[in-house]
Amino acid sequence: MAVDLDRYFTRINYKGPRTATRETLRALHFAHTCAIPFENLDVLLGRTIHIDDGSVFEKLVVAGRGGWCFEQNSLFRNVLAELGFEVTNLSGRVLLSNPPEMPARTHRLTKVTLAGEDWIADVGFGGKTLPVPVRLVAGELQQTTHGVYSLDKIEHDWLLKFHDSDKVINLYRFNLEPQYFSDYEVGNHYVSTWPESHFRYCLALSLYHADGSKNTLSSVGENAPVFTRAQEVYDLLQKNFNLRFDHPNHGIHLDDFSGMLERIGVIKPA
Repeated sequence: MAVDLDRYFTRINYKGPRTATRETLRALHFAHTCAIPFENLDVLLGRTIHIDDGSVFEKLVVAGRGGWCFEQNSLFRNVLAELGFEVTNLSGRVLLSNPPEMPARTHRLTKVTLAGEDWIADVGFGGKTLPVPVRLVAGELQQTTHGVYSLDKIEHDWLLKFHDSDKVINLYRFNLEPQYFSDYEVGNHYVSTWPESHFRYCLALSLYHADGSKNTLSSVGENAPVFTRAQEVYDLLQKNFNLRFDHPNHGIHLDDFSGMLERIGVIKPA
């Protein structure tokens, strides 16, 4: 499927060049993360997440919604390919929760090769999303608008890390084996249907801003917000996360939204 670049650029407020250069890659990546939020609303609403190219474009661009890695990085990869970038589909094992055993590959990301140099692009990792691509080199601290990242080489894998003010956080581990659409179908299905997946009970949204700040919302943890009315949350998500809920296929009715919030404990029924 050919990507409608004009509609995509309008969605992310991008008016820059369309040449396959490092500057274009960086500008597009940043614009995307400042316009299309990470969000898992469809999973919480019990909807099937379709990750074919047409469904992803309609939801994230036409309908004004966000999505998670299998949607976000699918869209971004297709845009890059349409512009002439050399891209490779990759997947990673998420380590944020410090799992006791090595987890399955449930995160989609993209390798971009420019003039013989490899970069990692990833516009779909929640509050720790890369705001811009990082060079695929070991041990280099890479400063971005939203923090410092680095990569370590571990055996045949790479480890992406985020350097917080007082600690280093392991984000995910990956290798350079190209992935197929079927690999992503399996990961997407697993994360959206596995009973213990936190995406099935935790509201999670994130959107970056050009000044280095970001809007995030998580319904679990010490800083989980307390709401009394579904309308309050419904309006807040559209205002603070650049979302629309009016599309005939991908829109969200307030009644359905309210029931979902009650089910996961974000608001209490009267």
